[in-house]
Amino acid sequence: MNWIINGMIYLGAALMVYNIWGFLQFTKQIQQQESVSKERTFLYIPIVLLVFFLIGYLMVALFGKPTLIIAGILFGGSIFVFIMYITLLRVTDIVRNNERLEAELIAAEESNRAKNSFLATVSHEMRTPMNVIIGLDTLALKSGNLSPETKDYLEKIGASAHHLLDLINNILDINSIENGSLEMVNEPFLLHDSLEQLNAISETLCNRKGLTYQFSAEDEVNHRYIGDELRLKQMLLSLLDNAVKYTNAPGTVSFSVSLEARSEQSDTIRFVISDTGIGMDEDFLPKLFTVFSREDSRSTSSYGGSGLSLAVTKRIVEQLNGTIHVDSRKNQGSTFTVLLPLEKAPETVVETLEPEPDISLNGKRILIAEDIPENAEIVIDLLELEGASTDHAVNGAIALDYFLKSEPGYYDAILMDLRMPEMDGLTATKKIRASNHPDAKTIPIIALTANAFESDIRDSLNSGMDAHLAKPADSDMLYGTLKKYIYRHLTERSDRP
Repeated sequence: MNWIINGMIYLGAALMVYNIWGFLQFTKQIQQQESVSKERTFLYIPIVLLVFFLIGYLMVALFGKPTLIIAGILFGGSIFVFIMYITLLRVTDIVRNNERLEAELIAAEESNRAKNSFLATVSHEMRTPMNVIIGLDTLALKSGNLSPETKDYLEKIGASAHHLLDLINNILDINSIENGSLEMVNEPFLLHDSLEQLNAISETLCNRKGLTYQFSAEDEVNHRYIGDELRLKQMLLSLLDNAVKYTNAPGTVSFSVSLEARSEQSDTIRFVISDTGIGMDEDFLPKLFTVFSREDSRSTSSYGGSGLSLAVTKRIVEQLNGTIHVDSRKNQGSTFTVLLPLEKAPETVVETLEPEPDISLNGKRILIAEDIPENAEIVIDLLELEGASTDHAVNGAIALDYFLKSEPGYYDAILMDLRMPEMDGLTATKKIRASNHPDAKTIPIIALTANAFESDIRDSLNSGMDAHLAKPADSDMLYGTLKKYIYRHLTERSDRP
């Protein structure tokens, strides 16, 4: 029995020596942490206590007559300290891992902010000269007496510039989707009007390339819905543009819209876009919606494409709670099918939908706040083509002064850049809305800016602007937006007592 008792005591003592060594190593590691205060003597208190325990073990073994119970208590004490030491190491590792993960998260957030800032800056700087290129190209094409050769050159310049613009927009959308910052709006819209706009664009694209365009829509889908009309049109236009791009003349692009399912609150709409183009191998289809995926670099050089548009399209479909499916065969064409649930607009909302504005810009006066002379000149020329007159302010402060000194009804709308010296467009808009001018609350203020992020759109609307157009804005979109909000402004002004 004595050898068992002595064995337990000496094993306990040996384990205590290990515990003391472990705590010494742990203390050294803790002392290296900058977060630990300068008062570090308390770290040695457990070590001193353990040394006293060790001395007690040895004294009992050498000079005492311990019983089995005492030996068990001493050995159990060493086991308890060992377990506490292992637990302390584990807790410390968890804390360190959490601190490391937190540091990595902060670093990732900083990197993401830096990336967003970089993309915003690059986007703005690229859009500014592109606005000049596309604007001057548009104006040149509207002028008469162009030779066929010159017109062809101008059309190719415009097509290349718009291709670059689409690439920039896709990069920004991918970035927004990956960051979770791509926002969807829920506003009432007429699906019939959206389809008419898409048809007008698609038919023009097909005519230019010598393709046949076919469209069909069931009467059941000509309803009013609530959703993100802009993203819906962006997604469908991307698929239509893709079909035109990869179809050679004489080919056919087809677009059909039908009702898939109906409930009391919503309709599920089936959008089918088919072409007779070059098609794809079945093995490539699973990779089709991956960013930068391209089946054949040779087809890329022949038809263009960055491998971004379909990736963006799929993510938009998913954001809209829909699904997308593709069938394709090499040299036989492709068919994209999108199933999209759309919430029905309540009757109260349907009744308040604005009619299509039947007004002209002829004789309207527009205030333009723009600090870059070339950009201002393009907008002025585009508006003058529609018979509108303009005043130009080189910054927000001057635009504010022009508006405040104007007679009621003098200005029909304001086009406001966001980035301007002395006073930016957001500040100028807030001051206009807060002023006592009779038109302050109803004058249409439309952002016309190279700032194209979702946050920029949100900031524009929150400042009191009615709409946000990203440069370079399509002339028809510019005219349509002005007409829409001028119509609303004139209606509200006529209703004032």
